[in-house]
Amino acid sequence: MRRLNDGNMMHRSWLIGLTLLFAGQASMHSLLPADEPAPLQRFTFQEPHMGTLFRIVLYAPDETTAKAAAKAAFARVAELNQIMSDYLADSELMQLCKRAGGDPVPVSADLFTILQKSAEVSKLSAGGFDVSVGPVVRLWRVARKTKKLPDADELKRALAKVDCRSIRLDAERRTVQLLLAGMLLDLGGIAKGYAADAILEVLRRHGITRALVGAGGDVAVGDPPPDAKAWKVGIAALANSDGTPTQYLALKNAAVSTAGDANQFVEIAGVRYSHIVDPNTGMGLIGRRSVTVIAPNGVWADGLDTAACVMGLEKGMKMLEGQTDCAALFVHESAHGVVSTPSKRFAQYLWKE
Repeated sequence: MRRLNDGNMMHRSWLIGLTLLFAGQASMHSLLPADEPAPLQRFTFQEPHMGTLFRIVLYAPDETTAKAAAKAAFARVAELNQIMSDYLADSELMQLCKRAGGDPVPVSADLFTILQKSAEVSKLSAGGFDVSVGPVVRLWRVARKTKKLPDADELKRALAKVDCRSIRLDAERRTVQLLLAGMLLDLGGIAKGYAADAILEVLRRHGITRALVGAGGDVAVGDPPPDAKAWKVGIAALANSDGTPTQYLALKNAAVSTAGDANQFVEIAGVRYSHIVDPNTGMGLIGRRSVTVIAPNGVWADGLDTAACVMGLEKGMKMLEGQTDCAALFVHESAHGVVSTPSKRFAQYLWKE
């Protein structure tokens, strides 16, 4: 586990589409009355997990408490990766997929819960989000390496195995049945948000409520820093995710996630294809775009931004406007330049100095 010492009041992060700026530093006092609790100090830790870098910023009374909490939090992420990864042949998810077309399979509480959440997002987005898109995603992983489009016949066969309605969940028995032989599940569009939520829960069990978790394009936060009204999170420009943020959000006990093609794409015959695949067509999305979603928790923000990205501005915005506890910002490149379209509730989350 690597700990970083934070010396500045504001910090830019490595996040895809999101930049974190942390407002405020805890006051430091050398002398305190015996019955007065020690002031909170800020600590930052980071480790690679789930194909990205997880970063934790937390406020704790001392280094020992902070290190113990961070260690437990990263251990929890490693546990979730072993459950949810589609890259690990022995993960629980892949063991489930090996039994596709067969009988119901008992699964862990974590795997069942994230599949339940996935089903909710799938229903809300009319299939715009579909974790059964795995067979198609595998073809596009090869395409990104070879710079060649997936073979049309192979793509057709892969699409025949994509159908979120063929994932049968039994909450009473906590079982999952994949009705189609050859189904492959891919939780890449929702697992990091779930993991960010899980980290905050681990930290709370260690008595730490003032914390922020960053995981790729996902950020989940608890209570704000001791001397700030909220965590300050910047939304980076569409063309340069490492550039100066275009807008800043003020968040507490919430999450934000950005989906887009800023860092993951492939250009084939002059066409730019996103790593985000439309489960209805099997094709990578084309046309520069990103969707940032603010939601009560990470798993919801992570799933909804991917769904909205696939659905497009009109349908995606209608879906998100229907969620009273969510807000969004759609950004796309047009012939007239970059166009940003906020949802009605987006302005209430903007940072105000």
